[in-house]
Amino acid sequence: MTTILHITQQEQWKQAKLVGTYRGDTLDSEGFIHCSTPTQVIKVANYLFPNQKGLVLLCIDSKKVQPEIRYEGIEGGELFPHIYGALNIDAVFKVINFEPGEDGLFTLPEEI
Repeated sequence: MTTILHITQQEQWKQAKLVGTYRGDTLDSEGFIHCSTPTQVIKVANYLFPNQKGLVLLCIDSKKVQPEIRYEGIEGGELFPHIYGALNIDAVFKVINFEPGEDGLFTLPEEI
């Protein structure tokens, strides 16, 4: 199993479970759902979500994801996993509450 990770609001995840798929904030606007590898996720969290509360970290089994996953990045940069379609929620094998520390920054949860 190859694990990829996605950060989202708890409320968005609750809604996704009700409908059976997860679209995220960027599927409609950019055509894909942004994800990270375990080694990338903290850098992403601290860059895009500092001081934000009410987040969860979706642990996704990439082999169970039905839409295409492409590893893409900016020229000369790291490659990030992108999911090109609505994520089937049965590919999510763990959901971790993801809260920043007192300094507003994130650390990698022990469960990862």
